[in-house]
Amino acid sequence: MAKVTGIGGVFIRAKDPNALTKWYATHLGIPDPQSGTMWHADGGITVVSMFASDSDYFRTDRSHMINLRVDDLAAFTAGLEAAGITVKRLPDEPYGLFAHIEDPEGNPIELWQPIMPDGAGDVAG
Repeated sequence: MAKVTGIGGVFIRAKDPNALTKWYATHLGIPDPQSGTMWHADGGITVVSMFASDSDYFRTDRSHMINLRVDDLAAFTAGLEAAGITVKRLPDEPYGLFAHIEDPEGNPIELWQPIMPDGAGDVAG
């Protein structure tokens, strides 16, 4: 059965994404994911990433989006769709497979099936 395996990341809208990223790195020790350094938490990779306040990557009326790692995106999203939840599949990326959903209050959630650099967990889209 497909399941969530951890928090993949938290995405935050910011007026100045670079300055806020630097603040998180300096004061909280959370690395900038753009630097290629990832934060390893809860048994997997987790990122905290800043988005421009006008980014359309997730709903513009929301300040945050949570990213959850899943072990089998196709099976997981099939279960969500069977429950009547709308799923938006995103284009596959070299580092994983992605989909967006919303909770009942409209909060955006990104689902991510990581593809490991050594090919472990690599799946066909």
